[in-house]
Amino acid sequence: MEVTQLTRVYRYDGIDLPVPPHLANDPAALRAYHATLYPAILNAEAVDAGASGGNLVTEYRRAVGTKGR
Repeated sequence: MEVTQLTRVYRYDGIDLPVPPHLANDPAALRAYHATLYPAILNAEAVDAGASGGNLVTEYRRAVGTKGR
């Protein structure tokens, strides 16, 4: 059996986002950091998109729908 270390990658709208080393283990702080780059991330859903090329990909997906009635 071989153990492979995966690198976590965060992606929004097809763009890989930077992950500062001091925030790598704090998802809430990392989300706040990414929201400074793309404010829509605050309302986006974080979805585990699986493994791809040695990376574990997490995607921020925008909420789609209508506002009120």
